[in-house]
Amino acid sequence: MKLQKATRFGLYAVLELASDPTRHLTAADIAQTYGISTNHLAKVLGVLSRAGLVAGVRGASGGYRFAANPRRVTLLDIIALFEDLGSGPAARGDPSPNTEIGDALQAVLTEIDDIAQATLRAVTLTTLIALMRRRQRTTGRTVARASDPLAVGS
Repeated sequence: MKLQKATRFGLYAVLELASDPTRHLTAADIAQTYGISTNHLAKVLGVLSRAGLVAGVRGASGGYRFAANPRRVTLLDIIALFEDLGSGPAARGDPSPNTEIGDALQAVLTEIDDIAQATLRAVTLTTLIALMRRRQRTTGRTVARASDPLAVGS
């Protein structure tokens, strides 16, 4: 599954903030960690804020903090903010001949989309963060920063 940049940036930001909900980070802090545009990330954080997943913190030590329940927020919840999940081949107007083969192919592609969405709906932020921490411990790999949930290095 290929995700748009905004979707990936949203996942990075939410996972970074959810990995330590007591911490406040600026858009610049998160952008620097992942090597992404601060301006683009600021727009993404606006979307996440309107969805109630992050909240802005004012003041000298302000920034953003995670504002939702990581046990209830799923990957699908975040991805759906940035991706059009209903745009399979038929929804996009792609040619799909009304033939036995075309119908069968469409049925398989629809089933694949349904399975992908069900999988994303089943993975909560808590589950993903626990998986990343477990992998870090078992593989002995280090991370760029102790709080960096996605940048597992060697």
